[in-house]
Amino acid sequence: MNNKPIIIVAGEPYSIFLEIFFKSKKKMKLKKPIILIASKELVLKQMKKLRFNFKINDINKNKINFNILDKKKINLIDVKFNFKKPFDKISKKSNFYINKSFKIALEILKKKYCSGLINGPISKKYFLNGKNLGITEYLSEKTKYKDVAMVIFNKKLSVSPITTHLALKNVNKMISKKKIYTHVELITKFYKKNFNKKPKIGITGLNPHCESNFKDCEEDRIILPAIKNLNKRKYNVKGPFPADTIFVKENLKNFDIIIGMYHDQVLTPMKALLGFDAINMTLGLPFIRISPDHGPNSSMLGKNLSNPQSLINALKFLDK
Repeated sequence: MNNKPIIIVAGEPYSIFLEIFFKSKKKMKLKKPIILIASKELVLKQMKKLRFNFKINDINKNKINFNILDKKKINLIDVKFNFKKPFDKISKKSNFYINKSFKIALEILKKKYCSGLINGPISKKYFLNGKNLGITEYLSEKTKYKDVAMVIFNKKLSVSPITTHLALKNVNKMISKKKIYTHVELITKFYKKNFNKKPKIGITGLNPHCESNFKDCEEDRIILPAIKNLNKRKYNVKGPFPADTIFVKENLKNFDIIIGMYHDQVLTPMKALLGFDAINMTLGLPFIRISPDHGPNSSMLGKNLSNPQSLINALKFLDK
């Protein structure tokens, strides 16, 4: 165990993240301090509106004094953000603010002074704007670590999509043996390091029932050969399984994690089974990166009704 701080990038200013951050802080007693990277003015105004009361401990991003980090206060690196209302509509006006927040976090993480990174949700429409598919790819580009994998993690069952936020019409073009190898290798390393076990991995097919009425199907050409190769290399992998049956109760007990070919193929059944009791992780970066498994949820903004459980799970994972 170490007491290196947990870095949190608040992300989209008009999301429910600060609300669930306040709720998590009130509910939890962490061993490690947290450094929040966000607009001080926004934090104070949303805190007041939501009726929370935490004191701010201002932190200098250029010279962090770890001796003054306070677990009771909000240790805050202030990033300026011009706004009129504490709760408003999401727009591209927050892009510079979010990008600067991530930049500060990555500079700190390079020095290896921290336990890992948690980021709040962002708007794919406005912040990523087609340049990256998701934060997984955004951080991969920023750190220059190309081989990464998204994992939605829960101790009972985790899932990992080979392709992430990709239009369904393009999924088959982006599936490859190399991507399957990368996911299995990163996932196995993750389970070995954190739980000292070799994970039992199930892999789905792409087509319904893993069968097709054409000769050049992905199961025969890519997925099955990749699984056979991985088994020769002593990875604990089985499949391909039809995606419509692998999530039935009798099958789930056989796997720690299920790798699917596209985002909703594995995230939909997992959320049906576990709700938001999971965390979104990026494997393959030079640091641990986690986010709550939900988006900005602007429909709930300012209502003080959002469930902080996913952020609590993320904090618990890093607070070891």
